Amino acid sequence: MNSRFGSRHFYAVLALGALLVLAGLGSAHYMEEHGHVVTGMTNQVVWGLPHVFAIFMIVAASGVLNVASIGSVFGVAMYKPRARLSGLLCLALLAGGLMVLMLDLGRPDRVIVAATHFNWTSVFAWNVLLYSGMFAIVALYLWTMFERAMNRHSSAAGLLALVWRFVLTTGTGLIFGFLVARQAYGSALLAPLFIVLSFAWGLAVFLIVQSVLYAWNGQVLDGAVQRRMARLLGLFVAAAFHLVLVSHLTNLYFARQAAFEAFIARDGGVFPLLLWGGYVVAGTLAPLVLLFHPRLGGLRSTLLAAGMVVLGAFAWLYVFIIGGQAFPLEIFPGFAVSSSFGDGAIANYMPRWPEWLLGLGGVGVAFLLTAIGVRALDFMPNDGLALPKSAATEGAA
Repeated sequence: MNSRFGSRHFYAVLALGALLVLAGLGSAHYMEEHGHVVTGMTNQVVWGLPHVFAIFMIVAASGVLNVASIGSVFGVAMYKPRARLSGLLCLALLAGGLMVLMLDLGRPDRVIVAATHFNWTSVFAWNVLLYSGMFAIVALYLWTMFERAMNRHSSAAGLLALVWRFVLTTGTGLIFGFLVARQAYGSALLAPLFIVLSFAWGLAVFLIVQSVLYAWNGQVLDGAVQRRMARLLGLFVAAAFHLVLVSHLTNLYFARQAAFEAFIARDGGVFPLLLWGGYVVAGTLAPLVLLFHPRLGGLRSTLLAAGMVVLGAFAWLYVFIIGGQAFPLEIFPGFAVSSSFGDGAIANYMPRWPEWLLGLGGVGVAFLLTAIGVRALDFMPNDGLALPKSAATEGAA
């Protein structure tokens, strides 16, 4: 990587990523020693903030590979130079997400039991195969792109990766779709919803990382390419919002779900604020304006929109994962249920610092793998325009 930054700057960036990883590992050790009582999680909210980070990175890992698929499988020339970086980001995000997921289980050493005693009736067990298969297939895909003798197999490997990531994201959605013990979940719509969400989240992450790499190398993305990718992000954001809306309208159609929809959309305190302010306004409507308004189509607007899409994703996942657990399960419809165990009561949850550090540790893993990969191998897109700093700034504006 012919970066304008020297080795000292690179190692400073590396140290920052390593610090995040160490903080995450230290947090996991602290929770292991003292138990999950040091977190905000309870017997009702068993998937806390770390799962928000983990699910985002796993879903985004699938979506970020869409950039490579458009180039290799569908033959769109402008995406082909970005295929290698797309594959690297897929592996990095998946590794970071799985790190958080495993360390948040409470007994990560017990993963060997899941590996040696496979339960074919469990959707969680299916995902063990899906995640490990994703690593192997993307590694093979990258090999066909790096090795000239294997270039002729790149389209076939890309098609296999495309199919596998659809299956993987479907499996992630079905973790919740098959979970009938929570009233907020248990819907077949969650599988296609997670697939479309992955398109938007993955492309948003890719645009941010790509722009940072170009800036580090004193380059700028061609304006025509930037505008096409910005419009594609806008289409993905709109499609995701459509399916989220359909999902909520479907819930409203069933009388038994009306109370839950009122909880997350109106009466649930922080959840309506995150849903309307975080996801709808900041994570959907504002990015669409930035991406499609004729006077706001520059690089800065695209990056701002991508950042807001990522923030909106975290807001939606918090409402979906935490809000879905905080709302009490309606065991006896039409009756009020209460007990000393908190049945029928809305659960209180406030994430604490070990959860934040563990989630950021997963981000640090993805950050480290990306930085080292780009530094060590030729993952950088080769179509950047070399411009002086002043000209690059004018082009971005």
